[in-house]
Amino acid sequence: MIEALANAFRIPDLRKKILFTLGIIAVYRVGAHIPVPGVDPAAIKEVVQSGAALDLLNLFAGGALENFAIFALGIMPYITASIIMQLLQAVIPTLEQWAKEGEAGQRRITQVTRYLTLGIGFLESIGLLSIFQADVSQGGIGVRFDWLTRIVIIISLLAGTAFIMWLGELITQRGIGNGMSLLIFANIVARFPVTIVNAMQLNEWYLTAFLLIVFVFVIAAVVFMERGQRRIPVQYAKRVVGRKVYGGSGTYIPLKVNGANVIPIIFASSVLIFPATIARFFPTVKWLASFGTALSQGWLNIALYVVLIVFFTYFYTALVFNPIELADNLRKNGGFIPGVRPGKQTAQYIENVLNRITLPGALFLAAIAVGPQLVFQFQSTASPLLRVFGGTSLLIMVGVALETMTQLESQLRMRHYDGFFK
Repeated sequence: MIEALANAFRIPDLRKKILFTLGIIAVYRVGAHIPVPGVDPAAIKEVVQSGAALDLLNLFAGGALENFAIFALGIMPYITASIIMQLLQAVIPTLEQWAKEGEAGQRRITQVTRYLTLGIGFLESIGLLSIFQADVSQGGIGVRFDWLTRIVIIISLLAGTAFIMWLGELITQRGIGNGMSLLIFANIVARFPVTIVNAMQLNEWYLTAFLLIVFVFVIAAVVFMERGQRRIPVQYAKRVVGRKVYGGSGTYIPLKVNGANVIPIIFASSVLIFPATIARFFPTVKWLASFGTALSQGWLNIALYVVLIVFFTYFYTALVFNPIELADNLRKNGGFIPGVRPGKQTAQYIENVLNRITLPGALFLAAIAVGPQLVFQFQSTASPLLRVFGGTSLLIMVGVALETMTQLESQLRMRHYDGFFK
């Protein structure tokens, strides 16, 4: 691995991309420490650390939320908008047509995603203001901002969200890896040293060391599942065009065991946290608060969490992977699966294989996500390391790291250098 990194820095073009990516990440981390005008960061920090939902958002924002920085909304509005656009492509014919138009259609989808991101950021900024303005007994800081201060705060947060989108797109276009993924990866990693220090200050060095060892094995399991795939062999018939013979070669269709990645966990956690978040806007409605609390903690939360993760894994996999379209493309290009008739039977065969390999991937996601919560149920005080770096954080970090290493691998292989994967 060290040799591969050294080879990457020996290539001038690749070295510029890596340094450019690191520079953009550094600029992004600086913005996470610049507070918006008119707020008290110390009071905001206490509110954020006292709420599970806000603490999770603070993790994905790299600590910017507890500072109420201009990047407090983080990358989550863009991720939410991207997921919504993917879902809408399956139900809106216009978006589906744009997705099939290549680069021109992708530019239109990207533009709509940007506007949707700003809309979601606007709603989230209003929600944060409402939470922080609530009384102390209701989980807020009890400060009433005047209208001018509210407008300045909302504009600052929206400007920060737009700037984050621009930074992410710069990394994607001129750097290495997916820009948005790398930014959220940087946010999570940035919290790692602070969390270890907090755990050590609680005299939990033995528990911290044990958890770090466990994390190594969990990361190995995540890498194994992320790289795991079911390869369906495909054979192409020979075609004679003029004096040349095309086809006759064999390849395979790689179906990932965990094709949905971390999306089902995000969906499931959003559904379970949503009632509790709405209850904070209506503190006088007791039944809503009780309902939100029941769904956001306890054994009911764990059971529903597992069920929703399995459901959304199948749902998202079926949404992004179309066996009928794949079978039709194989038939048009003269490809077939040995022992399976082209057309409808090929689509049915691919769908059956996909359903079988999705189940272990869904159960693995559920185990990774629910594991830290089970520890919370049996232990009154959980280590900050376990509370902050749960299964979702590890999945994101490992997934982004593998994706970036794969891109570096392709660049090195293209220039006849040894890569990361042997």
